[in-house]
Amino acid sequence: MSAASHAFASFREFYPYYLSEHCNRSCRRLHYLGSTLALLCVAMLIVSGNPWWLLAGFLSGYACAWIGHYGFENNRPATFKHPFYSFAGDWVMFADMLRGKIRF
Repeated sequence: MSAASHAFASFREFYPYYLSEHCNRSCRRLHYLGSTLALLCVAMLIVSGNPWWLLAGFLSGYACAWIGHYGFENNRPATFKHPFYSFAGDWVMFADMLRGKIRF
């Protein structure tokens, strides 16, 4: 069974796989950009009260990530097989990049 179709028992088990799908530096940079844009959209949602900012946050975050996967990493985003773990992985990787644990 490939890692992509594996049923991970926990996020702790999933995260190393998630990182292995983000080896390309350009892909990681696009994830960082997408996460930053998503956070800015959430801030705009809070400031403006306009719920369209939530949609803009999801679209900008996932668009950047998927461009990174299809354009640079040459793999399918983990979102398709592991949506919840993948979403959590995005934010853990973002935090790891902010702390300098992962180069971007």
